[in-house]
Amino acid sequence: MVDRKKEMASVEQLIGVILRIGVIISAIVIAVGLLALFLEGGSGYPNDQVPLGFRAIFQGVIQLKPFAIIMLGLFCLILTPVLRVAVSIYAFVVERDSLYVAITSIVLAILVIAMVIGYAGK
Repeated sequence: MVDRKKEMASVEQLIGVILRIGVIISAIVIAVGLLALFLEGGSGYPNDQVPLGFRAIFQGVIQLKPFAIIMLGLFCLILTPVLRVAVSIYAFVVERDSLYVAITSIVLAILVIAMVIGYAGK
């Protein structure tokens, strides 16, 4: 019983660290993109278009285009709570709480499906 409580405390700390690191990384990437935007004086794209899709974002980041860097930061920010849900599934498995494992798995599936639909719809 004590070991499980220690492991749960450890998982809760891990979740907190994941959220903090995700937000910090996102903020840094967005700040770098904003700095590049101000230094370059433009988005790096014609007519200030925004890169849509993973390939366009990553190609833009490689080319150091400010809007692509900002979009990467926003993408990281969106993925942070998704990763938190995935870690929560592990926490509920450790607790042997099958109801919450099922509910959290459904939530994760809904998040992934929504992201896929959003990406497909562009």
